[in-house]
Amino acid sequence: MPTEMEVDQARTMALEAYADTILPGEKRWPGDRAVAGVSRGGGAVASGALEVLRSAEGGMAPALDALADGLNEHARGYAAEAGIELDPQVPPFVALDYPHRVLLVQRLTDRGHPEREAWISLAMFSTIAFDAGSHTSTVEALAAGHAGLNTIGFRPPDADGLWRFGTYSYGRQLARPHPDTTPSGSPA
Repeated sequence: MPTEMEVDQARTMALEAYADTILPGEKRWPGDRAVAGVSRGGGAVASGALEVLRSAEGGMAPALDALADGLNEHARGYAAEAGIELDPQVPPFVALDYPHRVLLVQRLTDRGHPEREAWISLAMFSTIAFDAGSHTSTVEALAAGHAGLNTIGFRPPDADGLWRFGTYSYGRQLARPHPDTTPSGSPA
């Protein structure tokens, strides 16, 4: 019978593999099984998907054990249906190769799937981790080399920690600042 630590590790690996299926990255070490390694650079896992999923603010944390267990059950069923022999040394979803992970995730997020909302929520949190690094401050994430923010080209703040944009994102000024706006950009 597996220990509580082994069960936790298996659940973590399954959730990492799911996040990696949504936004793939490169393996973190040569024997990494959760991250399939189908993309260069860091993906959702390197961007902190598990930290975001486990955060109290996100609201997903209480459901993660059940979702990880459910994901592995779906993987067992998928593997049996497809005639795939799963490696018993890793969780069932992790044992699927990347193309089969993608097919299973497509099935789970299909309009007709009764658990669709839960699987889409996991996908959205994986994307949020990559796009925003919401589990830490943006300044800290950029200083640490956050994979997602670097990939999307998020510009670091000025030396004083504030963001100023010398050019307008639309290529032109859309409105004049209010006359009482301070030099830091705050209203008076």
